[in-house]
Amino acid sequence: MNRIHTDDNTKHCKDCGNIINMKAEICPQCGCRQIEAPYNTGRNRLAAALFAFFLGGFGVHKFYLGSVMLGVLYLLFCWTFIPTVIAFIEGILYLIMSDSEFNNKYNK
Repeated sequence: MNRIHTDDNTKHCKDCGNIINMKAEICPQCGCRQIEAPYNTGRNRLAAALFAFFLGGFGVHKFYLGSVMLGVLYLLFCWTFIPTVIAFIEGILYLIMSDSEFNNKYNK
């Protein structure tokens, strides 16, 4: 098994270590899949928008998206209704955001 890169278009298989093409999805030697799933958290843009519209004043959408500290901040100030206004605007932003933008920002 040769472990020396011959050029920038090659990489090592993550399972067997053989040199394969950089764009290869499956190793020809061992059959191991090389490309990982691009988004692993499974957060949904529509769900985030609905949480922002209906429960955003309490920061539920922030907890859903993994921003716990912002969620707590929304909870602390929910009595002022300022988080409700901000959450409504964020819900609109989530809806007009493309899926790829949302995934790049929240699903990594």
